[in-house]
Formats: sequence, structure tokens, C-alpha cells
Amino acid sequence: MTTSQNAAGSLIREWRTRRRMSQLDLAMEAEISQRHLSFVESGRAAPSRDMVLHLAEQLSIPLRQRNRLLLAAGFAPSFGERSLSDATLAPAMAAVEIVLKGHEPFPALAVDRHWNLVSANAAIAPFLADVTDPSLLTPPVNVLRLSLHPGGIAPRIVNLSEWRTHLLERLKHQNDASGDPVLIDLERELRTYPSGLKGSKPTPVEPNAIVHPLRLAHGDQVLSFISTITVFGTPLDVTLSELAIESFFPADEQTRAVLVRLAKELAERS
Repeated sequence: MTTSQNAAGSLIREWRTRRRMSQLDLAMEAEISQRHLSFVESGRAAPSRDMVLHLAEQLSIPLRQRNRLLLAAGFAPSFGERSLSDATLAPAMAAVEIVLKGHEPFPALAVDRHWNLVSANAAIAPFLADVTDPSLLTPPVNVLRLSLHPGGIAPRIVNLSEWRTHLLERLKHQNDASGDPVLIDLERELRTYPSGLKGSKPTPVEPNAIVHPLRLAHGDQVLSFISTITVFGTPLDVTLSELAIESFFPADEQTRAVLVRLAKELAERS
């Protein structure tokens, strides 16, 4: 048994466990024998490059971790990792800017794998005016920290308890999928922030609601948003695979009207 065989097998077993799959489950998904998979995980059999990639696909392992798995098995990485400013990613980044701009007058932003802000459209700016801790707006801006920090947007989130729970559950799910130590530390940090429960009652959920909206105080009004996440389909670059666009849509007509008005005022000042 070589060190690389043992390391690769241990990683495959770790990801299988993370996905809550038995050896039989994974063997059936991968269309291999359970005996062969057992030998691979124990290091008694060395998986080929194709087998490593095949098992990684069945386990939905992120591209960054697929490269690590390949290295552990003694192979070169398959997926490139470029800076977002790299010329080869220019078409993809141009597409991101088109999506962000096209979503105006509604807010939209792009983030990297650690939820650091990559870009945002003009509709985001009016909602950052009341941030009291300027360090939260110093690059790299972490949008989850900015959202839940008491010196950030949190004091204006009317349903902070519910929205905080939503963000933390999303982050926990991402941690379960990726095992990223930076995100694990971020989750620990965010859980120390005030929950919004003290002295307040949970916002009642509308009986006909289909999503839980973000409700944000804006002057004497409350704006309501629902959001969606967009990622690139079938990316072959690690950095691009980790880029996500979050788009916010008005959940009611009042919010839509306010956003349209703010966009007009911003355009007039420009």
C-alpha cells in the first residue's frame, strides 16, 4: 500500500461519509462492485485517474476538492484555477456584469466561495448608507458578515431572527458540502452575533407564503425581498465554479415602487 493510495482512499471515504452514503450506495451509483470500492477506500487498490474523477462526480465533490483528491491519488489536477482578473475569464466576468446590470432597478451581487463581494449593481448602494462600522465595507467585503453584524445591515432587518437562521442554515449546508475551514470559521463567528430574539417576537409567517422574505427597514417603510442564487453551469475552472450571483426581487408592489423611485433618483444625480 502506498501513501498516495491510502490518502486518496481516506478522502473518498470521508466524502462518502459526508454525503451520508454507504459503500453499497456509492458502488451502485458508480456502477462498480462494493468490494472494489472497499479496496480503494482501504488503500488496497489504487484507483485510476478516471476512477477518481468518476467517484468524485458521483459524490458531487467541488472542483477544488477534486483537484486535491487527484493529487492525493498521485495525479496532476484536472481543473484550472485562475484569478477573476485573468484575461481568460473576461467573457465570464462580462456575463456576470450583464446579469447584475440587467437586474436593475433591483439589487444583485456576485460573491466568491467565501461570500466575499466580487461585484454588485447600483441598486445595492442605497441600502449600505446606514452601516455604522466602516470596517465592514473595507475590501474584501464579506456579505454574510455585513448582513448579520450589529454594525452592519442587521439593525435594519425587521425579521432578523428568521433571516439569520436562513443564512446560517445556508452556510451550514455549504460547509457540509465543501468542508472549507474558512467557511467553518465564518459560521462560528456569525453564530456569536446577536440573534434578534431578545425583546422581540418572531415575525409571523403569512399563511399563503411560498418563501421567507428578507424584510428591510428603509426610512418609515419596510421593503420585502425574495432572492435567488445563480451559478455557472458545467464550469471547468475552480474559481468560476465557486462564483455565485444573488438576485433580490421585490416581494410586493410597495417594494417595487420604492426601488424604481430610488433608481430614478440615482440616475438624476449621476
